[in-house]
Amino acid sequence: MAQDKRNPSFLHALVGLGVVAIALGLAFGAVSIPSAAGYAGVGPNFLPWLVSGALFLCGGFMLYEARTGGFRHMEEGPPGDQAYWPGFVWMSAGLLANAALLTTIGFIFSCALCFVLAARGMRNAEGQATDGLRTWVQDGVTGLLIAAPVYWMFTKFLAINLPGLTQSGWL
Repeated sequence: MAQDKRNPSFLHALVGLGVVAIALGLAFGAVSIPSAAGYAGVGPNFLPWLVSGALFLCGGFMLYEARTGGFRHMEEGPPGDQAYWPGFVWMSAGLLANAALLTTIGFIFSCALCFVLAARGMRNAEGQATDGLRTWVQDGVTGLLIAAPVYWMFTKFLAINLPGLTQSGWL
């Protein structure tokens, strides 16, 4: 199957294959999660299996569309329109920092850091100025105001353990 890599249907098929691969990876990980039924008969492996199945269906549909020419009616982007890679790097750095620091600095601060880096990537992609301390502080406070109530909701009301910074359960 030696096709030109600039062929849109070939690239669309690659994206579909990538989604199917991610679904299979999630399914592989879900196998190791215990299936003992919990609240309302749903075990902790229910959601990973549900997401894996949905991704597998979406990836299969994308492959079907790519192979049957279903994306041929897709609108072309403006000439010279390119992906904004620095924004992608900022957002990826946020996700990776969140995963790496979650158990070290706790849920609230790692999620706030993820928000700050992702917001910077989005602001840069839109052409907004991100110079100065004001933007960093504003995004940091916003990230904390989003992450803290989520953490408290999960730990205090739903009794789900999330990594915290202190043993008190409030940070």
